[in-house]
Formats: sequence, C-alpha cells, structure tokens
Amino acid sequence: MFTLRAYYKMKGYIPSYSPKLEAISVILKWPLRQIVPLLAAALLAAGCATAQAPKARYGIGTEATPAEIRGWDIDVAPDGAGLPAGSGGVAQGRAIFAAKCAACHGANGEGGASSRLVGGKGSLASSKPVATIGSFWPNATTVYDYINRAMPFDRPQSLAPNEVYALTAFLLHQNGVIGADAALDARSLPKVTMPNRNGFASSDPRPDVRAVRCMRDCN
Repeated sequence: MFTLRAYYKMKGYIPSYSPKLEAISVILKWPLRQIVPLLAAALLAAGCATAQAPKARYGIGTEATPAEIRGWDIDVAPDGAGLPAGSGGVAQGRAIFAAKCAACHGANGEGGASSRLVGGKGSLASSKPVATIGSFWPNATTVYDYINRAMPFDRPQSLAPNEVYALTAFLLHQNGVIGADAALDARSLPKVTMPNRNGFASSDPRPDVRAVRCMRDCN
C-alpha cells in the first residue's frame, strides 16, 4: 500500500504533519498521489493571491469632499478660531430673538419652556445658583458656537452667520456684558470678557484626587 510516509520517504523527507494528510486521505478516500499535488497547488495559489492582492476596500461609501468636510467642521474654539465672516448687532438680534427664540426662552431670555439665558450674576456660590450665559459661561465665543450648532431647537443650523452674531450680541447685552450699540464679528467677539471668565479651574484643586505615581515597593 502506498502511504504518505512512503511518498515523502521517496522524496527524501517526512514532515511532521504527514499523519494529518494520511487522515485526510482516508476520510476523502482519495489516493495520496492526488492529495499532495492538489495541496501544494492550493498553497502556491494562496501565496500568490496574498502577495498580489490590492489594499482591502469595503465597497461602501465615498471619500468626503472638502466641501462636505467644511459642512461638518463648524465648531468655534474659545479663542475664536472657526468663526466665519459676518457681523450682527444688538438691535438686529432683538428682532430675531423675538421671532425665533422667545417662544421657548421668554421674551427677554428669562426662560420659559426652555432654559433661562439671562441673569443669575453672583449666584453661583449661593444656595440657589442660577447658571446662565451671563453668570456661568466663561467664553463669549461659546454663545456663537452653541447657537450656530443647535438653535433654533426645531431648525438647528438654519441661521445665517449674521443672524448668529446678532443673537449673540443681543444675549450678551441682556446679561450686561456689552452695550446696546455693540456689534460683533470674528474679530471683536473673542475679545469680549465674560463675568465668569476666571471661574473655571484648569486642574482639579481637590487634594484627595491627586496621586503620586509609585514605581516600586508600593503598598
């Protein structure tokens, strides 16, 4: 009987996996003379395919265009990076607020169905803190960023830059931060200093949350 071991002995070597091939021969009822060449051809084909295969592609979606990326890249940093061209003043903002914002936030930003936006100055350390744009927010640019991304509630990102600047100016005026004649743009808005500008710590001041790294003999 011709066995795989005999075949390899004839070729001058006996690999450790020859009993496995003998088992395959028994299961498939194929002569080893057929299994060995087929296995060798299959391994050779697999190696060639791996070496020549192009980079994997999933076949879904398309590469985002610069215009599409700009449509998502709308965040505004605290220093004003990302602010678009345009401008708006308090008077213009008052009219826009009445038409598109007052139904939820009250006629003057005092709150209604949604959050209160004005007042609360000096209340944060009290037993009843009132967190608003004027009392809590540290950066004026955040007002523009939030309105631009999320407001109005039922039509987010529907406002033009001039409208967002105007609404920002109106709300800052309502909080006593800027005057009634003020107008804001990408240059002037980052220069506005908020009442709570220094109310945020850059690191956690609590001593119980600090830890010294231990590298050896740690308890």
